[in-house]
Parts: sequence; C-alpha cells; structure tokens
Amino acid sequence: MTPGAPSHAQGPGYLWLAAAPLTLFLLLVWGLSRHALPWQFDVPWIPSLAISLAFRVDGLSALMLALITGVGTWVFVYASGYLAHEPRRGRLFAVLLLFMLAMIGAVTADNVILLFLFWELTSLTSFLLVGFNHEQAQARDAARQALLITLGGGLALLGGLLLLAQMSGSWTLSGIVAAAPALRDDPRLPWALVLVLLGAFTKSAQFPFHFWLPNAMAAPAPVSAYLHSATLVKLGIYLMARLDPAFNDLLLWEALLVGTGTVTALWAAVLALRERDLKRILARSTVSALGTLTLLIGLPAPTAGLAAAAFLLAHALYKAPLFMVAGNIDHATGTRIIDHLMGLRRAMPWTAAAAVLAGLSMAGLPLSFGFVAKDVITVAKAEAEILTLVSYATVFVNAIAVAVAGVAAVRVFWGPAEAPRGAVREVPWRMALPPLAIVLLGIEFDFVPTLADPLLIAAARAISPELGAVGLSASYGVDVLLSATGITVAVGLALFLSWDRLHQLLDRLHWLDRFGPEAAYALLLRGLSRLAAWQTRRLQHGRLGGYLRLNLAALVLMGAFAWLHTDARLALAWDWPPQAWAWAVAGLLMGAGAVAALRLRDRLAQLMASGLVGYGSAVLFLFAGAPDLAFTQFAVETILVVVAASVLPRYGPAPSGRASWRPLDFALAAAAGIGTFLLLAHLYSLPVNTELADWFSAHSLPEAHGRNVVNVIIVDFRALDTLGEIAVVAFSLLAALPLLAGLRKAHAP
Repeated sequence: MTPGAPSHAQGPGYLWLAAAPLTLFLLLVWGLSRHALPWQFDVPWIPSLAISLAFRVDGLSALMLALITGVGTWVFVYASGYLAHEPRRGRLFAVLLLFMLAMIGAVTADNVILLFLFWELTSLTSFLLVGFNHEQAQARDAARQALLITLGGGLALLGGLLLLAQMSGSWTLSGIVAAAPALRDDPRLPWALVLVLLGAFTKSAQFPFHFWLPNAMAAPAPVSAYLHSATLVKLGIYLMARLDPAFNDLLLWEALLVGTGTVTALWAAVLALRERDLKRILARSTVSALGTLTLLIGLPAPTAGLAAAAFLLAHALYKAPLFMVAGNIDHATGTRIIDHLMGLRRAMPWTAAAAVLAGLSMAGLPLSFGFVAKDVITVAKAEAEILTLVSYATVFVNAIAVAVAGVAAVRVFWGPAEAPRGAVREVPWRMALPPLAIVLLGIEFDFVPTLADPLLIAAARAISPELGAVGLSASYGVDVLLSATGITVAVGLALFLSWDRLHQLLDRLHWLDRFGPEAAYALLLRGLSRLAAWQTRRLQHGRLGGYLRLNLAALVLMGAFAWLHTDARLALAWDWPPQAWAWAVAGLLMGAGAVAALRLRDRLAQLMASGLVGYGSAVLFLFAGAPDLAFTQFAVETILVVVAASVLPRYGPAPSGRASWRPLDFALAAAAGIGTFLLLAHLYSLPVNTELADWFSAHSLPEAHGRNVVNVIIVDFRALDTLGEIAVVAFSLLAALPLLAGLRKAHAP
C-alpha cells in the first residue's frame, strides 16, 4: 500500500472473521465463570494401543487459550486493515484460522500423540504464514529455516514423549507427571528429557536455535504480532511449564533450563543492539524474553510458577502491540529502519500512544502490567537464590529491554522529523485500535490486578503445585523493587542514549556473522546439498544393472543383519506337506527360466524364459492355497509377454555373441538367493500365530457375507487400502498416457 493512502478506500474486508476467536474467547470466559478447572474430555481413538483423544484444560491451558483467542481477536481485526489491499489475503486468513485451531489443540491435548500432531501442524501452518510473500527470496528462506528447525525439533520431541510414555505406562501428559516420582532411577529418563527439551527449545527459539525467529520477521506484521508474541514461540514454553512439576527437582532439568534460558536471554539482548530494523529489534527482544521465561520455569522456587505465568501474560500484552506499531510504521512510511524514522508522533498520534503505553510495560515501569510481572520475578529470583552471575545477567537483559522500549516508543515518535512527513498519515482505525486496546487491558490489570489473579494463580499452581496463597495484588518488597527498577532504568537509559555507538561497535565484529549457530546452519545446508548431489550422481546414474546390484546388496546386508541378531536358528528338519512335489516343480521351472534368461541372447527367447519364471511363481501360489493370486499371476505374465513381444521388433535385432560372464554379479545374485531362502526357512521354522487368521475366518461369513476369506479381506476389511491401490494404478495410467501418446507419434510412419 502507498504510504499515506486514505483510510476510507478500505472496505470491510475480512473483519467478520474476528468473530471466530472472539466467540471462542467469550466461551472460555463463560466456562471459567461457570465450571471449575480442570476440564477433561476423553474419547477412545486407538483402543488396541490404549490411545485416546484426550483433552485437558487446567489453569495453564486456560491462560494459553486466553492469549490465543483474546490476542487473536485483535490480530484478526488488525489483519483486516493491514491486508485490505492484498489480493491474496483470503489465503492468509484461512491459514491463520487453521494455525489458531492447531494452537488450541496443542495447549489442550493431554494425549502425547495428539499433542505431537498439533505441534507439527503449528510448524506447517507457520511455515505458510512466514512464507506468505513467497515471491521474495528472503521470505522463502525464512520460512524454510523455521520449518526445518521446528520440524527437526518436533522429531526429537516425539522420541522423548514416546520414551516418557513407555516408562510411565501412560499416553497422557497428566499421567506422565503423576508417574514422574517412579521414573527417577530409569536410565532412559535423561535421554527422554533431553529429547523433549530439544523440541521445546527449537519451538521457543532458545540458544542455539534462536536465529530462526528474527529471520521470520519476513512475515506480514499481523503474523509477527500473533506468532511471535502470544502463540507459536510460547508453545515450547508451555510444554516446559507443563512438565515442570514432574522434573523440577532434577538437577539436569534445572541446569538445562536455567543455563539455556540465561544464555539465550543475554545473547539475544546483545544482538538486539546490532539491529536497525525495528521488527528485528523487537524480534531479538522476544528471543530474550523467551530465554527469561525458560529461566523462570527452571527455578526451584514456588513463586517461579507465578512469575512465569505473570511474565507470559505481560509479554503478550506489550509485544503484540509493539509488532502492530512496527507494522503501522512500515505501512505508513514504507520503511522499518530506525535511521529514517523520527518525529512520527504528529502524523501518527494514536500509534504513538500505543507505542508509549506498550513501551512502559516492556520497560517494567509503574502504571503497567509489566511492572507487576517484574515484581513477582524479583521475588522468585530472591527465593531461588540463583547464581550471582545469572542475577547480573538478568539485570543487564532488563536494561536492554528498557533501551529497546525507548527505541520503539521514544526515538521513532519523538524528536525532529528525519524527513518531510507531509505524506505520512495515521493508519485506519482497524490498525490503530487493536494495539491500543491490548495495552489498555494491561494498564487495567496493573490498577486492578485482582482481575488477573484467578487465572494467573490457577496457571501458576499448574506449574508450581506447592505455591501457597498469593496474589498479584500483594506487596513484594516495594523498596527493593523500586531500587532494582531504578538501577535497571538507569542502565537502560544509558544504553538507549548510546544505541548508535554501540551498534557501530558491534557491527564491526564480523566474526559474529561468520561463526555461531546461524553460520553453522548455513554450512550444514550447503553440506547437505553437496551430499545430495554426490549421492544422486552415485545412485541415480540411469543404469538398470547398477540399480539391481544396489537392491541385491541391500537385501543381502539386511538378511545378514537379521540372521546375526536373532536367537533362533534355522531348522531345516520340517514335515514336508503333501503338495511339496508341486513346490519342487515350481522351483525347477523358475530356476530353469532364470538360467535360460541369463544364457540366451535372443531378446524374444529371453522374454519367453523370463515368462517361465512368472509361470513357476503362479504354480507355487496355486498349490500354496492362493488360487486367486495364482490366476492373477498367470494373466499378468501372459499379457506382459504378449505386449513385450509386440514391442521388441521396434528396437532392432538383439546383439550377437555369447553372454558375458560376470563373476561378481553371479556371486551377488547367489548370495541374495541363498540369503532369502535362509530367511524364509527361518520364518517357516518359527511358531505360527493364527490369532489373526482365526479372527478373519470366524468373521468373514457373518460380517461380510463371503466364504472366500482373502477376497473378503481385500474388499471389506481392507477396503480403503484396496481403494488406495486402485487409485495409485489409475493415477499411474493417467500419468503414462501422455508418454504413450508421445511414443506413438515418435514411431508413426
């Protein structure tokens, strides 16, 4: 959109879609006022594995639902104005709705498999949202980076959840938490926790996976305001908080969360000083806040749960408006570079007001809910008696947060205009109202903290069950708090005034770009590309003989591995069935056909010999109790020989001379044949489990009205599988039709 475009040019757009999250938010409020937590819903899903569609809403889930639907309502309103002139906005709204539902499912799912499915769905939908402007290389790269990192972490998470479920004997998160005391001595527990935390760290952009979130700022402003303040990046925080009651007293858990959170918060705060793009500055501060949340969850103090819940809410209430402010500035001026932005308060007064109020909360100053959250955080750190180094690091992180708030709320809007601003105008009401509404809610929570007490206390007790009777309205050492706030503001003000000089200093440290996690990610991608190219040259060389050798070699290796890693051994002394003579005849036919196909040189003779192998297989099927399969094999083999014989003359005469002798190929084929025989013989010697066969035999006639059990299985019990196979064949035929038509034209006289 052209900066300064008149607001009346915008129609209602997709404003009505905001009714979806608003309705869910109102239902949540109604439910919380009428029904006590927790709410549970459980429907059998896979009864044979004791897996069910289990959902559970407690205080922590309710807080996340309030953020997802409450902030989501204003994000949808904001997006309807921001994307009013975007022709593809319908697709973005559809994906945004799907993402919201995936987030709701993830924070309410109690079953670990269900949680994983929603977890990965958030990764896929965020990939589509970040890469919305896919015509831009930056957006494509950022979306791919976010997808690879979060999906990779999701696979680690799946492994960890499966280990925890196996150890605890429960497929639910609540069951795992309840069984946690009995898991302390299990040697698999450290591996399970590391895998789970890998998934959480990648989703919540913890070091060394922190770099994907600032790069994801290529997404439109509504997406950034939603994904990176109240939803996606908080999902990893949610999972750590959900499992914290089970493992908070473990040294490994505390060390990983406190250590990783501290490093992430400090490093991201320093990197924020290197940025000039307002959205990337806010993104770096978001990573820093996520590190602080991880640190709080890892603290052993009971009030740490309350501190994490309060900061979780406070961060969403100031960071979503700030992202919207950055979007408004970009929308009105066409740039987000702070070097070209000053004195916008006269042209954009409502946006400036939202920025100032959100900046107050981010800096943790009085008259904001951020001040209340900092109060509880101070007490939690004091009770936990954390290391002095960690305490100093958090003070420095808070000071940089003050500086970032100053850049977003003061530098951009106050001072002399950087350039003539005659063409810059305030954004339409659908873009100005949402950030104001959200920050005013935060101010209301500051003046009347008892409004937030019930939800936050319930969430805090879900994180720290041992938390006593506390409330946000209580006083936590006002003198100490004001003193700490004064120090933080003083250091933050100094950093704000020195922002440009610090930026120039840090920008000269080019080694930060050449080394580190992001450089390692780029190096890994380049290595993967080269490996794929080398592998393609080696494996996809276009020679049929090479493909056959690779398959046979793989078969030999797998057979040898299976043979060496089994306790039972081959038992050749079995009772020969009456039809053994027919099997022997079939084996002789297949062997004779194979030898003849190798020795003959005439193509038609080779084709007939290979057909003999097929007919021998059909005889084997016939006397093994599978007549339908045998007749199918007879028909297919006959048709193949007829069709191939009709095509062979088009390719000229067969090459003259005797067949060449290839000892290596012969040895490989012989090893594959012998190995297959040994494996089959081994399987034949094992005891037969007839439970499934007996079930099909007993239910074939009464339930499917068929006496041919094989046909009943294919047509009734495996109907969808059979339909899928038919669809594959049909699609293959459709795909081959143009090729066949091209061959016909190529050979036409």
